[in-house]
Amino acid sequence: MRIPTRSREREEAATGAPSRPGLTLAAVAVVQFMVSLDLSVVNVGLPQIATGLGFGAVGLTWVIHAYALTFGGLLLLGGKAADRYGRRRLLLIGLGLFGLASLAGGFALEPGHLVAARAAQGIGAAALAPAALALLATTFPGGRARVRAFGIWSATNAAGAAFGVLIGGLLTEYAGWRWVMFVNVPMAAVALALAWRGVAADPPAARGGRPDVLGAVLATAGMTSLVFGIVRTEEYPWTSPVTVTTLAVSAALLAAFVHVERTTTREPLIRLGLFAGRAVTGANAYTLLIGAALAASFYFASLYLQNVLGAGPAAAGLMFLPMAVGVVAGSVLAVKLGYRLAPRTLLVIGGPLAAAGFAWFGLISPDGTFVTDVLGPSIIAGTGIGLCLGPAVSIATAGLAPHESGTASGLLNSSRQIGASLGLAVLGTAAHQRTGPIATPETLNDGYALGMTLSAALVAAAVLIVITVVPRARTSR
Repeated sequence: MRIPTRSREREEAATGAPSRPGLTLAAVAVVQFMVSLDLSVVNVGLPQIATGLGFGAVGLTWVIHAYALTFGGLLLLGGKAADRYGRRRLLLIGLGLFGLASLAGGFALEPGHLVAARAAQGIGAAALAPAALALLATTFPGGRARVRAFGIWSATNAAGAAFGVLIGGLLTEYAGWRWVMFVNVPMAAVALALAWRGVAADPPAARGGRPDVLGAVLATAGMTSLVFGIVRTEEYPWTSPVTVTTLAVSAALLAAFVHVERTTTREPLIRLGLFAGRAVTGANAYTLLIGAALAASFYFASLYLQNVLGAGPAAAGLMFLPMAVGVVAGSVLAVKLGYRLAPRTLLVIGGPLAAAGFAWFGLISPDGTFVTDVLGPSIIAGTGIGLCLGPAVSIATAGLAPHESGTASGLLNSSRQIGASLGLAVLGTAAHQRTGPIATPETLNDGYALGMTLSAALVAAAVLIVITVVPRARTSR
């Protein structure tokens, strides 16, 4: 096998530093665990955060939205910057910003401080996540090594979101809510050290048009306005002038984003022709719906455990352990099945499992218990989600030109984060309307059960998209 060795030698000579696939994979795994962790680590601690900093009921949700929206809205710019200026460079910059923002958030004294720190975390994640995934796609271009690498990525990706609730609960109860921010600092430092030693130096910066910063601003502002309008329907009805105006502004901003992408003289954030491929379109639509269902279900399950069953933060976090184990088990199973089954087939298998688990969650009751109402659906939903994440990435990035891998990675991550924010806004609003003005364990349970049932419906819709849109592709090479 001398040809791959000579090829690697030529690559190392061109970049000026050796490529170490093992360390690269380790760095990417830590990065993905960390950015996924921060989508859910604050959930269990939200009541304590509200008390400690004086958040209102509406303002508190922006602790989640500030991260998800800046992360998702700027991921396209991060992917393009990774392709243009170098993946290693963007990875290191993003890790530094993420670590500093986490440190600042831990020392927050007012609600605005924490929301700003969470937004800065999202900006850092938008730089490092697509760079990390693009490095994975180019370091492991095919064969069994690619299946294994994406399996590890999906396991850490899903485990970060699942274990985030567990870690957040333990930290909140035994160390204080500020540690849900501080915990990122050592992880960022470890990933920085691994990337510094293991990722090959970038080739010379590419010449050409500058990335479309205006498009990134329009996309982020448009999605933020949309979420703001949806969340505010708890105070202003859908037909009120405030809501109608906010949603109209959002639509105008998003339309302007599409126009800019078509006409800009700069390097567009994404080549709109990518959506002509059914695999890319289907994988992103699938990921958006899965992200919406997953974020909303974690939120509702956490509140059900604490507000209805009366569990403390640490106990609630421990009760999420079966879901975390199910997610990791599903990801490992996806690796083993991925050697024989096409990624599309794994999505069709995993999606119904996840939908069944969320539908079972929709049967929760005020006098339920962990064993009867949480344990079973957690294992089934977690396993189904674990089966889905890695294959979706493989479908969305396979067959693309190397210079577009960062863009495609950013697009897929963006779909997931925007889906998470939209899902939480829409399903949270529906659950609140079901709960009504008087919050009792019974009315809260009704709202959370509705949210879980709607999560199941979103996953079922995602499966239909895969069946009807994603082509019966050849197995991953």
